[in-house]
Amino acid sequence: MIPPPPLPALTAETTRLAHALNHITDWHAPTRCTPWDAAALTAHITGALARLDPMLDAPEPPRATVTAAGYYAPDHRFAPDTNTTRIDTATRAAQAGGPTLTTAFENTAARILHRCTSARPGRRVTTRHGDPMTLDDFLTTRVVETAVHGIDLADATAQPRWTTPEAQHHIAHLLLGHDHPTALAALGLDPLAFIAKATGRDDFTAPERAQADALGVTWLTLG
Repeated sequence: MIPPPPLPALTAETTRLAHALNHITDWHAPTRCTPWDAAALTAHITGALARLDPMLDAPEPPRATVTAAGYYAPDHRFAPDTNTTRIDTATRAAQAGGPTLTTAFENTAARILHRCTSARPGRRVTTRHGDPMTLDDFLTTRVVETAVHGIDLADATAQPRWTTPEAQHHIAHLLLGHDHPTALAALGLDPLAFIAKATGRDDFTAPERAQADALGVTWLTLG
């Protein structure tokens, strides 16, 4: 099964998240992404999208050597100083308050989606970590960031998990390959339940974990 291209999946997920942000009433609700509360996590998601601005402004690398899965490598991007910068940046931005954060997310998502829609097919970019990637592969990482942290926000603010079918399909393909419907059936999990477990939001049972390993799941290192 061919996955939907990442841009429609990111469009669907950011649209759904923008709607959900307008229904958050407790911006200080703690999240599993400690030490962030709902406000700081929203700021982090916005910043994750905004990283595309300098990437699209920069010269295009001659080739792409890092895939979407390869982007989530357990290396310097999770070093203590990198984590500290990541935490502090979002924490400072969160001081703007919920309504301002919601507007910032909506404006950032609209701008980035417009810029990516205008990009030529096969466009390449270089990430802040120095990874030369296709724009499509990097957009896949933005689908992961938006959807997985959307689960975190939903859980923190006592809302039903809102992950869109487009994002579910796209991430399941990333983690399980083109035949992910068959793999999910073997696991006995729907896409959202699988994604939550594969990204550490929920726990696998021992038999599920063994079956997932047997199916060759692509495990991502997430902060």
